[in-house]
Amino acid sequence: MEKEINEISSEPSRSRQQELRADMIEAIAQTMDLYGVNHSFGQLYGVMYFEDRPMTLEEMKNDMNMSKSNMSYAVRSLMESRMINKLDEKRDRKDQYQAETDYFRTFQNFFGSRLQREIDVMTASMEEVIPKLSEIILSRHTTAEERESCLRDLHKLQHAQQYYKWLQHFVSELQAGSYFPSSTQPQNE
Repeated sequence: MEKEINEISSEPSRSRQQELRADMIEAIAQTMDLYGVNHSFGQLYGVMYFEDRPMTLEEMKNDMNMSKSNMSYAVRSLMESRMINKLDEKRDRKDQYQAETDYFRTFQNFFGSRLQREIDVMTASMEEVIPKLSEIILSRHTTAEERESCLRDLHKLQHAQQYYKWLQHFVSELQAGSYFPSSTQPQNE
């Protein structure tokens, strides 16, 4: 009799827990959406965050009710941001994936990789454009008006270079874990 009462009373708390998880999963998805991550990808991360075991693509597809191609794209996107990891061991010959649950590490991985990508794109572009602008400025065939316009652009880009140098330092420190409390500091891979 007591066992029956415990089973009955645990059922409402289990469904309440599922409701609370669903609320948090939606909050995670909304938060990730703020940072440019597709809402359903955020939901997938939320589902995996609360899962106590690795998941296969098939399990994720069933939980999320997504097509296999969309699921594969979502998984690749989350792996690029290192928010989920592909495990070395397989289950029933299927790849397994697990969410990174340490928020310090997800912050470090997500923002570190995105900011580094921005730095790389902008730095490469500036390294290509600045010498060409300088050539135009120094050319005797350049009109005074064009030279003045190019000088303004050059000054803006030189200021941007200072910013990206500072940002690179920030990203390096972020990836080193310098901004995290020492008790929860992530270990570099």
